[in-house]
Amino acid sequence: MKQFFRIFLLFSILFVSGYARAQDDWEPMNPKTTTQKFSTLLFLINNFYMDTVNMPQLTEKAIIATLKDLDPHSTYISKKDLEQANEPLVGSFEGIGITFQLFHDTILVVSPIPGGPSDKVGLMAGDKIIKVNGEKAYGPDITNDWVMKHLRGKKGTKVTVSVYRKGVKNLLDFTITRDVIPINSIDAAFMLNKHTGYIKLSRFAQHSVNEFNKAIEKLKKQGLKNLVFDLRGNGGGYLSTARGIADEFLPAGDLIVYTKGVHSPRENLVATNAGNFEKGKLIVLIDEGSASASEIVSGALQDWDRAILIGRRSFGKGLVQRPFRLPDGSVVRLTVARYYTPSGRWIQRPYNHGVEAYYDDLEERMKHGELIHPDSIHFPDSLKFHTASGRTVYGGGGIMPDIFIPFDSARYDNFYSNLIRKGAFNTFVNDYLNDHRKKLQKKYPDIQSFTKGFQITKPMFDTFLSDAVKAHVKIDSAALQRNKAFFQLQLKALIARDLFNQSAYFEETAPMDHAIQKAIRIMQNDTIFKKLHISE
Repeated sequence: MKQFFRIFLLFSILFVSGYARAQDDWEPMNPKTTTQKFSTLLFLINNFYMDTVNMPQLTEKAIIATLKDLDPHSTYISKKDLEQANEPLVGSFEGIGITFQLFHDTILVVSPIPGGPSDKVGLMAGDKIIKVNGEKAYGPDITNDWVMKHLRGKKGTKVTVSVYRKGVKNLLDFTITRDVIPINSIDAAFMLNKHTGYIKLSRFAQHSVNEFNKAIEKLKKQGLKNLVFDLRGNGGGYLSTARGIADEFLPAGDLIVYTKGVHSPRENLVATNAGNFEKGKLIVLIDEGSASASEIVSGALQDWDRAILIGRRSFGKGLVQRPFRLPDGSVVRLTVARYYTPSGRWIQRPYNHGVEAYYDDLEERMKHGELIHPDSIHFPDSLKFHTASGRTVYGGGGIMPDIFIPFDSARYDNFYSNLIRKGAFNTFVNDYLNDHRKKLQKKYPDIQSFTKGFQITKPMFDTFLSDAVKAHVKIDSAALQRNKAFFQLQLKALIARDLFNQSAYFEETAPMDHAIQKAIRIMQNDTIFKKLHISE
């Protein structure tokens, strides 16, 4: 047996060394020989390296390093992480159905999702989960990951939570049967005034088109004639969903986007007979966080002179990824094509200096003053294109809005950042609702009555500042004086969100949102629409 092993080992060494020598003649390499070279290397490491090697881990690192050298958006997702990575776009997960936050090392129920498993058994906003299946669920070891692992689970499985509820002496036990919980991509939909509606889309997910149409129908019943469509901070999603959303604004036959790559022939995506808002004034809000699918939609609407774009230059992602499943169940999202707006713009910003520099670009924009002064943005003439009416637009670095709104550095300063980071807003809101939730729900049955009747009083604001000091926030008197009304509005909006829903937050903050207020003023100015040749 030993003799057989020696012969086998000698044969292996001769085979591999001969195989390696033969590779000297493989120039230039074709895809087949390149694959053989890589697999041979793994074979050598696995069979001849001096120490034990974790081959699955080494393979994953090699894949990640390879993709990183291609472009910033080709990515590897392990089998373990795949479900969580897909969750925001697929639009659902399986669990108990609560919005929660970790508050003083305790799981605080911000709100049960209406109609979800927790709502059905009677969990309430303000409840604190103290135990999960008898296991302690509070303290420094409780993290978001811990909560996910213990409260999420397959549909039909059960979990028992023990809850502290203010005014109840003993813990309350709830046995909850997990179910499919929808994740909505429409954060807000409401009327800004008699004829102008507002919709905020946070991602282009699987069910976003259906959600969007439901929101449009709801607003039409309230008098919708004009729309402000908010894509700020929307990092993208499915290409098919981007096409579906754009289709609701454009007439049949209009080109929405086209894609092409070396191995992907040109494909045109055009509007169909669908169209829930093809008529009426349309304003789209974008910023440096609007990427990919957001840029497909805003670029198409700008190229066809269908909408006025307001805000700041978008992210600049013009690449299309396609998922490919690997043998072990993991996935590579590989960039397979570039996408172009109807005018022919490729809006991808350069990435030839590496992934790190690519993502540092947003910081560079701030340093160069671009987020404050539009004059600091320069597009080369070689990237000049024209809209349907002949207006000049540019490619090569995002979508430039028609009307610029600077970043409010005076409002979103270090003092505000510290108040957020150290939890001063959440501490006040949670404590206040702990004491006043039932009274507020009785007094304000809907968001309209709350908006008109509720105010942040001086004693309430003083308590908020006291909470901030306890959280070791140094009070900046000048910033406080400058932004006091904004802080008060934030507190009111956060209370509204926890009393009603996410949309209520945006409804409360709209009066002090510079971009929204600018959009309302422009809606009333027909001259601007005519000057920009924007169709209504």
